[in-house]
Amino acid sequence: MNEPEFTIGIEEEYLLVDLESCALAEAPEALMEACASELEDQVSPEFLQCQIEIGTKPCRDIAEAREDLKRLRSSVARQARKFGMAPIAASCHPFADWKTQHHTDKQRYNDLSRDLGGVVRRMLICGMHVHVGLGEDALRADLMRQMSYFLPHLLALSASSPFWMGQDTEMASYRISVFDNLPRTGLPPQFESWQDYERSVSILIDLGLIEDSSKIWWDLRPSARFPTLETRIMDVQPRIEDTLMLAALNQCLLRMLWRLRVRNQRWRIYDRFLIGENRWRAQRYGVSEGLIDFGRKAVVPFAELAEELIALVEEDAGILRCLPELEHVREVVAKGNSAQRQRRIYHDTAGSDDDRMRAVVKHLVEDFHVGL
Repeated sequence: MNEPEFTIGIEEEYLLVDLESCALAEAPEALMEACASELEDQVSPEFLQCQIEIGTKPCRDIAEAREDLKRLRSSVARQARKFGMAPIAASCHPFADWKTQHHTDKQRYNDLSRDLGGVVRRMLICGMHVHVGLGEDALRADLMRQMSYFLPHLLALSASSPFWMGQDTEMASYRISVFDNLPRTGLPPQFESWQDYERSVSILIDLGLIEDSSKIWWDLRPSARFPTLETRIMDVQPRIEDTLMLAALNQCLLRMLWRLRVRNQRWRIYDRFLIGENRWRAQRYGVSEGLIDFGRKAVVPFAELAEELIALVEEDAGILRCLPELEHVREVVAKGNSAQRQRRIYHDTAGSDDDRMRAVVKHLVEDFHVGL
């Protein structure tokens, strides 16, 4: 069996904030034009006017992805500053009110607003997506079933949305709570084959309910445009190093599953009910509590799970030249993910609740520039 290229593509959604007030700010047309002039089709508006989205080119390895993502982040930050704004890469703004936001006046977003009603208007959230190039459709379908097991682990590491509308939600990823209100979200179904997947999706397309599979927003899906599997469960990362760690981990996990397939082996398929329990634990606790190891029938501390993950894909990380990025998992577990860092800033800041929330936003602005 020919080895896939395992190329990487990273998409990130950012929120724009006013540098003085730390409140959300709508992107003026001149800002979008300036970004597009520099980055061309690698930047675009998002559903809400306070959002902006970037996407790397298909990258051969994590080193190439690093350079492209640094260029994209640096450009957006530089252009935003000219308008008194800054991007933050957190999945929820700590104190913004979704009811005061406006969606972008484009046909695609107008259609979404019409079709999804009040649910979509609450989508003041940002995520990151990682594409890994696999090529064959049959391989994409097979590995999607197995990769689902690891989605809660990726969510736990990525959690960056503890606050919502000025309140501590006591969740690590409140974004997931909001996003799950949309249709066609959550863990992917367990299709037996590519043909099984295509038959199910075609029913909705033939009925005119969706135009294509890009309107399916599962945590993991075959891309409609590229020969990739697209992991969508993750919160967006304030720091570029954490983004690259998650991208590398995605890449390594899929290569590990391909490696098992070549040896006529596979990862055990667990019921969505059980994986969903781990997904909830990741959403609620991030890396501060454990996930269920179904083979051991025990809740295992995340630090122990992290070591097992690293050992599981260390061979693949060496071949894919991303071992330092993979080993960064240990630092995130030891020092905390973004949700934990944001809570520390909030509790360590003196002053009113408003002062504390603004301090969290300022921290997120600073985090965006770390490593650029």
